[in-house]
Amino acid sequence: MLREFLRLESAAGIILMAAAVLAIIADNSPLAPYYDLLLSTKVVLAIGNFEIAKPLILWINDGLMAVFFFLIGLELKRELKVGALATRDQALMPLIAAVGGMAIPALIYVAINSPDPEALRAWAVPAATDIAFALGILAILGKRVPFALKVFLSALAIIDDLGAILVIAIFYTAELSVWSLAFAAVAIGSLAILNILGVTRLAPYLLIGLVLWTCVLKSGVHATLAGVVLAFFIPLKDSKRPEFSPLEDLEHKLHPWVAFMILPIFGFANAGVHLGDFSLEIMFSGIPLGIALGLFVGKQIGVFGFTWLAVKLKIVKLGSDVDMLMIYGVSLLTGVGFTMSLFIGGLAFDDPDKIAMVKVGVITGSVISGVAGYAVLRWALSRRTALA
Repeated sequence: MLREFLRLESAAGIILMAAAVLAIIADNSPLAPYYDLLLSTKVVLAIGNFEIAKPLILWINDGLMAVFFFLIGLELKRELKVGALATRDQALMPLIAAVGGMAIPALIYVAINSPDPEALRAWAVPAATDIAFALGILAILGKRVPFALKVFLSALAIIDDLGAILVIAIFYTAELSVWSLAFAAVAIGSLAILNILGVTRLAPYLLIGLVLWTCVLKSGVHATLAGVVLAFFIPLKDSKRPEFSPLEDLEHKLHPWVAFMILPIFGFANAGVHLGDFSLEIMFSGIPLGIALGLFVGKQIGVFGFTWLAVKLKIVKLGSDVDMLMIYGVSLLTGVGFTMSLFIGGLAFDDPDKIAMVKVGVITGSVISGVAGYAVLRWALSRRTALA
């Protein structure tokens, strides 16, 4: 299942790249007014007096991305229970790398933007890693990439996603609605009761999950977090069918939809930026510069530096088919922060000009990191082949 996960993520990364490029082309061509009109089109869901009315872009970011976060939650639960994070030794190296890879980029961004309190709202943007993009770049290198290196990058990115989820929950929550939170708590309690009763059919979980998403959407907490909460209540095992896993079956069915539909739609909807409005002066201003340097410089210092130190202190050890140059190449790839970085940037700012600056910083930092990571890994793998 892990190999299938890596294969799907790799292919999804390549499609996501194409969607992002298409968005940039659309927003810098005569199609730009239609692109903006499409994303601003209001979509209304009404049942009696209950109504949710949002522009299409918010349905994508609050609705479709809740499914993406649901899949992240399923992957995280599986990895913690039976996968690459199930034991201390398996989890320790990607955990240490992920902590460094989140802390150092955030510190670099804060150092650059400390004079501007409003700009500091985007401090978490360069802390994120896009697993689909990163694995897509690894896929270009072919079968020479050691499987252990792919597992390390995947585990690191999943822990990174968990960190981003916690950051969103703690730092990007609006004014809270007590009643909505109370109803959300009832929904969570209902999911817990299903677990206690040993219910393994997915329909009750998904129906309550829909109610939970609606309550969280109305509560002021970002709606996508409902997907993560729901995922942790999906049963991993079925006592009546020991060979069957409801969680893994759902993950298997959901993954292609997220990889090949939801992520490309998100990328197309969020990557569009009108480049003609940007001068070098703006591109080297606080927000874009802090994000780009956080992704390119901060990620490699954090991931590689913390891993190198952990290896030197003998806290962790590398596999026989992985060396520190490969780890350095992977640390560069973690600077590709596209999906989650753009998502957090949209939560940090309401001002379209600042969101555009976030996009420029994310795209610049991600492209440089991706190209540099590919070059280093290609060199490392060629050297390994020559020495073999």
